[in-house]
Amino acid sequence: MNRLSTAFFGAAVLYALAGIVLGMVMGASQDFAMRPVHAHLNLLGWAGLAIMGAFFGLAGARAPQKLGWAVFVISNIGNVCLLSMVALISKGKPPIVPVLMAGELSVLVGMALFGVCVLMAGRKAAHA
Repeated sequence: MNRLSTAFFGAAVLYALAGIVLGMVMGASQDFAMRPVHAHLNLLGWAGLAIMGAFFGLAGARAPQKLGWAVFVISNIGNVCLLSMVALISKGKPPIVPVLMAGELSVLVGMALFGVCVLMAGRKAAHA
């Protein structure tokens, strides 16, 4: 497994652990206001980044590594911004709109760039 894949899986595990702990806290307190945060932690963080990590591990050198690192950074910045604003909204507080927009845009751009990585790796494989 290459360093990029390991980074994605490492971050995914951290998001999963945060999601598990949040789920435990919600269950123990019977306060489920943070359900949207829990869902986003698990889907954008754990599942999304793990799938990206699997792709970069399987594609290896066929995947563009520099662009892959950009996807890693942009996706994580987006996740942190978006998750923090979803947490505010879930607690009935107004979000910081520029942070919310930056998070949403970063998640979108990260996924679009991941799509470019997939297409570039597929193109290299087809020409091999």
